[in-house]
Amino acid sequence: MEVHPTALPDVLLVVPKVIGDARGFFVETYSESRYREAGIGGSFVQDNLSRSARGTLRGLHLQHPFAQGKLVSVVEGSVIDVAVDVRVGSPTFGRHVTAELSAANKHQLWVPPGFAHGFAVTSEHAIFAYKCTELYHPETEQGIAWNDPDLGIAWPTLEPLLSARDKAHPRLKDIAADRLPRHAV
Repeated sequence: MEVHPTALPDVLLVVPKVIGDARGFFVETYSESRYREAGIGGSFVQDNLSRSARGTLRGLHLQHPFAQGKLVSVVEGSVIDVAVDVRVGSPTFGRHVTAELSAANKHQLWVPPGFAHGFAVTSEHAIFAYKCTELYHPETEQGIAWNDPDLGIAWPTLEPLLSARDKAHPRLKDIAADRLPRHAV
C-alpha cells in the first residue's frame, strides 16, 4: 500500500496494493498494524455502507463532540469525496481537499476526527463504505452547507440531490466556535 499526503496534512490518500489476474483481483482494504504505521490511528468501532444515485450529494457532516475519524472508499461506482478542516485554531481551518474514489481505482481517504466530510456521486450509482473511529451520535451530528462560498468546493454538480437536512445546513462562519472541534496543538 502507498500512503500519500494531501494538501491538508492530516488527511491521507491510501492507494492499496491490488493483485489481479484473469480471474479478478484481491485487495487488502485494512490491516490495523500497517494503517497505524501509516498514521491512520485509533480503533474502528463502526462500519457503514450507503448506496446513492448519480448526482446525490451527502454532506458536509461532522459530530462534535464524539468526532469520527473515517476511512472511506467506494465499492461500486465513483464519487468525488471532500474533507474540510473545521478544527478551531487549526492553521488549515476552512480549507478542504477532494479525491476521486472509485471501484476502479480502489483508493481510500483517511478523514481524521475534526473534519467535516461529504461526497457527490459521479456514476449511475455508488456504494460507499466507511469505517468510523466513533459510534454515530445523532444528538451531536451537525453539518455545513455543501455550497458554502467561503469553502470554494468545486462539486461535480451544481444541482445535487440533497436530503432535507443537508439543504438546511448553515455556512461554516455561522456556526459558533464552541460547537466545533478544537485543533490539538
